Amino acid sequence: MKTIDKVQLTPDGPSLSRIVAGVMTWGEWGVDYSTEQMANLIGHCLDLGITTFDHADIYGHYSTEAAFGEALAQLGTSVRAQIELVTKCGILLETHRRPDIRVHSYELSADYIVACAERSLVNLRTDYIDLLLVHRPSPLMHPDEIAEAFSRLEKAGKARAFGVSNFTPSQFSLLQDSVELVTNQVECHPLHTDCFYDGTFDQLLRAKIRPMIWSPLGGAKYFKSEGTSVLRLRDVVKTMAKKYGDVGEDVILLAWLLKHPVQPIPVVGTTKTNRLDNTRLALELEMETQDWFIILEAAVGHEVA
Repeated sequence: MKTIDKVQLTPDGPSLSRIVAGVMTWGEWGVDYSTEQMANLIGHCLDLGITTFDHADIYGHYSTEAAFGEALAQLGTSVRAQIELVTKCGILLETHRRPDIRVHSYELSADYIVACAERSLVNLRTDYIDLLLVHRPSPLMHPDEIAEAFSRLEKAGKARAFGVSNFTPSQFSLLQDSVELVTNQVECHPLHTDCFYDGTFDQLLRAKIRPMIWSPLGGAKYFKSEGTSVLRLRDVVKTMAKKYGDVGEDVILLAWLLKHPVQPIPVVGTTKTNRLDNTRLALELEMETQDWFIILEAAVGHEVA
């Protein structure tokens, strides 16, 4: 089975692996891997062709970036040239590691964004970030402030490309007028299809920008919920899994997402090597259009309009 290829986020933009490894649960918020375990998982991803790793400064209560950086150091300096590091900033998270933060909120001033990026560089033990994202929009954000931060980081060689996460189309357009954005990282799966209808994917298709997708399998909404819509969807997905060669439900869910013409890039948050292996099956699966709509109908509970 061939390794996973890289793709460009925009026609002239940076390249990421077709599947991105999301590290949110690699540390304190999940399996809490040791440095050696994390290094082994990085190595497994690279063997598959998964070269892009998605971070945020807040993951693990502001600890996972540094843990990942230690694992990178253990692997040796040559590994950095083989990978792409994505990280996000802008959320203020109440935690024992940030006693000055009194309320969950957002900070998107130019100085704060630059300071966050510089701290991420130290944590990740790297000289540059391949892609820096604003984690969430703030009602107090000003596009000129964000653009100034991005410009300062680019000129200093500390970040090479920029984007956003969880932005509405109007918020994306507001910032895009001031700075080149190469992606919008949003949630999308059969149980969360807002981006199909609220203009998010339409906007990105028109601009030839690929979205990154967090929670592409639905996470706990799909695997742990017991609601009627979830059980109905799981029954259909299991049927499709048998039809397409007795693959896993995760393969069907990824293949369903990958069929969309916006050419989304899934951020897969699993720490299980077999689930990472399965992502290659999803890339090779050509889902029939009617099957795609059967899954959508099961998720929403009615025929499409």
